[in-house]
Amino acid sequence: MQEQIARNKRRTFLMLLGFVVLITLVATAIVLLFGGGWVGIVIAFVIAMGLAWGSYYNSDKIAIKASRAVPADETEYRRYHNLVEGLCIAAGLPKPKLFVVNDPAPNAFATGRNPKHSAVAVTTGLLEKMNRVELEGVLAHELSHVKNYDILVTTVAVTAIGTIALISDIGLRFAFWGGLSGRRDNNGDSGPIGVVIAIASLAVLMLAPFAGYLMQMAMSRNREYLADASGVQLTRYPPGLISALEKLKDDKAVVHNATKATAQMWIEEPLETNPDKPGSKFNNLFDTHPPLEDRIKRLQEM
Repeated sequence: MQEQIARNKRRTFLMLLGFVVLITLVATAIVLLFGGGWVGIVIAFVIAMGLAWGSYYNSDKIAIKASRAVPADETEYRRYHNLVEGLCIAAGLPKPKLFVVNDPAPNAFATGRNPKHSAVAVTTGLLEKMNRVELEGVLAHELSHVKNYDILVTTVAVTAIGTIALISDIGLRFAFWGGLSGRRDNNGDSGPIGVVIAIASLAVLMLAPFAGYLMQMAMSRNREYLADASGVQLTRYPPGLISALEKLKDDKAVVHNATKATAQMWIEEPLETNPDKPGSKFNNLFDTHPPLEDRIKRLQEM
């Protein structure tokens, strides 16, 4: 397991680098689409680096705000605080900031850039529906994400994917509402090379959000298995997390403030996954989490 944790840390660096490259490609595509030269490309790279740096320091705040989480009062949520404090002592972690999301769907997530700057949020539905050992299993899973440094890449991904989708959408809207004609008029670049550049730039803008989602999906599934295994090692009681995952599997409620960008943070897929709903089978191919049945089976085999 330690080898897998070390491998995940290396993949975290590569994934963060991948998001920087993807943002740079999108920004460069917009510059080229509207006739910018090398200076514009350099500016696009600087902007991409600035966005990546900002994501590193502020994405946890963005994730908390996007989920509409509020600080968990120590008196009102005493059990929540006590369980986290005990698990942090066992794991050798500093206590993260604790938040609560007012939502009936049982779910939870961890966010931050490292164990010293981390936060855990749970929904009111989770607190109401889980008994003590089940809640402990869920919290151990989330703290394992903190200890394994999964929170860095998943939290930055929230901002990165949102940024990629936003600037791609802006670029495409300008392109289809007169941007390309303006480029040709201003630069006289309507020859074969200009057409190739325009088509390539449009392709980047259209495919970049899809590529971001694929990167998000690839990085999340294996990390969930590892966090499950690390969590039960921390509690030394696999039935607790198994029972919690079974309750999550039986509950079909969705988290109201979850989005595709934030989905990978939660302990289970927070969006619609009903196989009987039209289109759901295709959408589920891009779920950021492995099926709960598979996760439960792996824990039962431990």
